[in-house]
This record gives sequence, structure tokens and C-alpha cells, in this order.
Amino acid sequence: MNIEKTQNAAELEIKVRGRLDTATAPQLEAELKESLSGIEKLILDFAELDYLSSAGLRVLLSAQKTMNKQGEMVVRGINETIAEIFEVTGFCDILTIE
Repeated sequence: MNIEKTQNAAELEIKVRGRLDTATAPQLEAELKESLSGIEKLILDFAELDYLSSAGLRVLLSAQKTMNKQGEMVVRGINETIAEIFEVTGFCDILTIE
């Protein structure tokens, strides 16, 4: 997995490439914990995300809970496979997906 961050004032965009699974979820979780202070809008760009496991979903849920308190979180660029995972798990009702 590769993570690329771009911050513009209180807006943070994180592009995630590759697989978000049990092995890589802790990396994204640590990155988010380190970066979310003072952020009012979090954009997760999943255009190049190939796979998402339950460990990745847990990280997304945690980030959503944090951002509910301090602003908003948007997930964009999801492919059909990721969209299906969000649909089956009910995450499409929890997340703002563009």
C-alpha cells in the first residue's frame, strides 16, 4: 500500500493505492491519527485502491467517528469492487461517497 497526503489549510486529502488489508491497515491508521488534528475536511481518494478488508473498514469507521466530531469525511474514486463491499457491509449508509 502507498499513501500520499496533501494538506491545504484544514483540508486533508489522502490517496491510498494498492491493498488496504490486515497487513497495511495499521499504517493508514497511524497516518490518520498523526494527521487529523485540526482537520475539518478529510478526503480519502480510493481511485487506485485494489482491495479492502475488514481491517480496512475498521480504520474507515474510526476515521469517520473522529471526523464526525470535527468536520466531515468524504470517500471518492471507489471502483465497483469497493462499492460492493460498502453496499454489503452497510458502509454506504455511514460514509459520504462521491
